[in-house]
Amino acid sequence: MSHLGWSDRLRSAVSARGRLCVGIDPHPALLDAWELPRSADGLEVFAELCVEAFVGEVAIVKPQVAFFEAYGSAGYAVLERTVSVLRDAGTLVIADAKRGDIGTTMDAYAHAWLEPESPLSSDAVTVSPYLGFDSLNETVERAVLHQRGLFVLARTSNVEGATLQQATASDGRSVAQSIVDAAVVRNRVDPDTVGLVVGATRDHGLDLSDYTGPILAPGLGAQGATIADLADIFRDCRELVLPNSSRGVLAAGPSVTALRDAATRLRDDIEAGLA
Repeated sequence: MSHLGWSDRLRSAVSARGRLCVGIDPHPALLDAWELPRSADGLEVFAELCVEAFVGEVAIVKPQVAFFEAYGSAGYAVLERTVSVLRDAGTLVIADAKRGDIGTTMDAYAHAWLEPESPLSSDAVTVSPYLGFDSLNETVERAVLHQRGLFVLARTSNVEGATLQQATASDGRSVAQSIVDAAVVRNRVDPDTVGLVVGATRDHGLDLSDYTGPILAPGLGAQGATIADLADIFRDCRELVLPNSSRGVLAAGPSVTALRDAATRLRDDIEAGLA
């Protein structure tokens, strides 16, 4: 496994294999569509097919932790193997866990997803700042120590998030903008460590002019966002925009060839659209 820092690993992978981030989301309906059982065994086959299709073709793969967690310890065992195989093959892994807590609890989450010795050790993890951005301070430090990244929820793609995220704070900024600004400050010390999650499905209303780090942009495909939307919404910060597609690509399964073709076609379309 590479000993490069997170920023160098990310930028090198994107340069070599594009900005697309493909999700591994073994939703029960997808297991049905792939004619796999709704069990840990079905989960394992699903994950293995995705790994075979995506390794070497896309820069980043994002397992949705909840769909593995639903099967208890057996599901987590599948997730551990999936993360390990992907990372050993040189594919960056963002664990979509959306953890957020305080004190020792948050530190335990950080240990699980960022510590090299952990069986769940990933290149980056999604986290929630809505217990206060400073609640993530120790997690950021752990990410820096182990050369990993974080993707902090700022302006998410779900409609329900707007009420909280676009609320005006006491200083006149939106709550989401305060998250962006905090990430800008933190990344001046350790570039690219604090990434953002900004949905591609609507106008985010954020000032990203000072932000130069990675942006995980869910919503492409099944949620309605297009590549043209990406080019417009992120027109001033395209370099490390990482469009995420899960169901849009996974609908091509279970054929490994069809999955690979769907991913590479979307990857190439994104690179052309964001050029």
